[in-house]
Order: sequence, then structure tokens, then C-alpha cells
Amino acid sequence: MIYLDVPKNEIQYRMRAGAIMNMGSNKTDNGAAMYKRTFFVDWPLLNAHKQTIMKRISVFADTQWQESVSWAESFFINRALKEMSQTVFRVRPWFEPGAWGGQWMKEHIPNLNKDEVNYAWSFELIVPENGIVFESDMNLLELSFDFIMLNDGRNVLGKHADFFGTEFPIRFDFLDTWDGGNLSIQCHPRLPYTREHFGEQITQDETYYILDCKDDAEVFLGFQDDINPDEFKTALEESQDKNIKVDIEKYVQSYNANKHDLFLIPNGTVHSAGKNNLVLEISSTPYIFTFKMYDWLRLDLNGEPRAINIEHAFKNLRFEYKGDYVSDQLISKPGVVNEGEDWILYHLPTHAHHFYDVERVEFKSEITLSTNDSCNVLMLVEGDAIQVKVNGVLQVFQYAETFVIPAAAKEYTLVNNGKDVAKVVKAFIKESIDHLR
Repeated sequence: MIYLDVPKNEIQYRMRAGAIMNMGSNKTDNGAAMYKRTFFVDWPLLNAHKQTIMKRISVFADTQWQESVSWAESFFINRALKEMSQTVFRVRPWFEPGAWGGQWMKEHIPNLNKDEVNYAWSFELIVPENGIVFESDMNLLELSFDFIMLNDGRNVLGKHADFFGTEFPIRFDFLDTWDGGNLSIQCHPRLPYTREHFGEQITQDETYYILDCKDDAEVFLGFQDDINPDEFKTALEESQDKNIKVDIEKYVQSYNANKHDLFLIPNGTVHSAGKNNLVLEISSTPYIFTFKMYDWLRLDLNGEPRAINIEHAFKNLRFEYKGDYVSDQLISKPGVVNEGEDWILYHLPTHAHHFYDVERVEFKSEITLSTNDSCNVLMLVEGDAIQVKVNGVLQVFQYAETFVIPAAAKEYTLVNNGKDVAKVVKAFIKESIDHLR
């Protein structure tokens, strides 16, 4: 059996170009409709099929390039997947422009297309859409991320594998508003609503980690103390119907953003990232259930209005997240967990609704950390480069690169390759996730 794979971002490009159709369909549709059907029907169906045939596959092939096909025997791919599930890996990111997109990534990340109008997102680790790339003698072969979870998900997730199964629960992505615009005013569904209406096991509980920002950068978060929900809804509906500008700060609070701040955005929280930020969004990984309420009267890059979901939003908004509650409970207050001669470990507490937690380690030379039988997702957020040593494998990661240490690695060492202090953010699943059960 030969398995022919196509990267999921390539599938999306082909959908937008009208070059392919959904499974079971004999016609194309607009890109957004095809993507939604692919996410909820095609990919889950194909993943279920993949699970049934995994042990029968003899050859894996990457068919994204018209002029050539990279392939490898399954013995070598499965051996590589096993090693990745016990050591360290980085998925292949991909980048997308957007209505509010900025210029930070274009200026700071090598080899990106400088002719693109902007980059709004980097899909650093949104694994329903990422691939993993193998290399041999300068030949590259890409497979969808699903294979590592289908093969060795328990190695990756450790003690949380029974709950999450083959779903990888944590996402890292960049939101670039540097010289761009504000994100829409939005919220995400509460957990019961997600399960009842969308069939997802988890919802999107976010955090915004400020990787970089200008002096005037801000984050919109939570309601003003005197919020009147009916008045707010009327203002939003009039804006949508009559194209009227809304004085958002009459209803929603804003906070100055500073490098290394962590803003907490549990489900139901009204929020937005303001312009002139480079946000590392640390989040959970269901489908993009973002209920936009106000989008600053702008159009998307195709000149079309962006979707507004006021009714969905008002069934989920937490109007009690207002006033002092926001500054007290939704802006993380770092505390020292442990320290040594040239290193210090900070805890950046998340909200009770978040099933994951965040820490930051700052070190001059090197530090060894334990996975505690939980998957660790990390990024170098300050410094030039670090070397990761784990179970005999050595890998180097640059500033702003995301990488994953599976639970089965047990422990790993970070070595600072730069002259200044290195700062690494680490996200991991909390010891108890009973509130999800």
C-alpha cells in the first residue's frame, strides 16, 4: 500500500484556487465553505481511515510538488516518528496575510515573501493544519502532523493521553499587528456551548503573550465596570446594519501592552489585540470558533465584509469579567518557582478555565527541566538561539521558534547559545483537568 499525502495548507491553497473539490462533491465552492466542510467532514473521516490502514502502509509519499514526488519506506518513517515522540520536534509553520496583518514577521523572519501585503498569522503549532518534514540527502518529505499522534500519541501526551486521545491540545501562533490594525472585538464559546453546538471536546481558552510591541501597543480585555449589555448589543447591531463606528472603549477596557506580559482570555471573555503588537497566542486547539462582534468597519483582503456573530457572542459573553476583576484575574502575575546560580524559573499563572499553564525560564548557561509526564511546548522569546539536548538528540532553535518536548522525553537540557540571558516560555497541561471531564 502506498500512501500519497498533501499538506493541509496546500489543500487550502488549492481550494481557494478552485482546483479541487470536497470529498463526495462534484463542484467547487468558495474557499471558506470548502475549508469548513474539510475541517468537520473530510479530515476527520480521512484520519479515521488512516488509523485503520496505518499498519498496512508500505510507502509514504509527498505529492505537493507537480514536478517530483518524495517518498520513503514506512519502516524509516515509523522509526523517525517514534524518535520524535521521545525527543524533540518542530512542525513546519506557515504564514497568512489578513485584514489587520502587520510587518513584524516580514521584517524579522528570514526567507518570507517580501512582496506579500502583510502577515497576520504564523501557524507555528496549530496541528490540525501543520505538517512535519523529514530530510534525507537534501530531499524533503512532508506528512501531516496527524501521523505522529496516530502512531505515538501516548508518548507525546503522557498522563493526559486518555482524555485527549490523538488530538494535540495546545497551540502556539503569532498574531502580527505591527504597523497593522486592531483585531476584531471578539470572544470564544463557553465549554458547554462548544460541546452542544459544535461537537468539540474542548473550547478555545486563550492567552496573549507579548513577544514584542511598540510603545503605544494595547490589548482590549474585559468590560468596563458600568457595562450595560443591552446598550452594548444595540450599538453593535446598529454598527453592523448602518456601518456606524462604535466607541469600543465605552464598553471594553484597554491595557497597555509590554514585552513579556501575559493576558488571560478564558472562554467568554471579550478581547482583541491592538495594533503594533507581535502576540504569541498560547491557546487550546479546537476549530476557529471566534465570534466577532465588531471589526472596525473594515473589509477583508478581497474587499468583502468579514463575518460578524453578535448572536453567538451574546450567548457566551461573561459580563461579570469587568472592572477590577480583569486587572486582578486576567493579567498574569509572575512568581518565582525556583532559582539557581544563573537561572530563574517563573510561574505565569493562567485562569481556572485554562487546562494548561505557563512558565518562563531565564538562564545564562544551561538548565535541565522535567516534562513531569506532560507534553511541553516551548519558544525562545528572548535571546539569539538555544540548543536542546534530549535522549541523545541535539537540536538548535532560533529566536521566536516553537518546539515540542513530548512527555516521554522525561527530561531535557536547554543550552544558551547567545551572550545575553535566554528566556524560554513553556506551556504544559495542568496536573488536574477535571473541569473538562
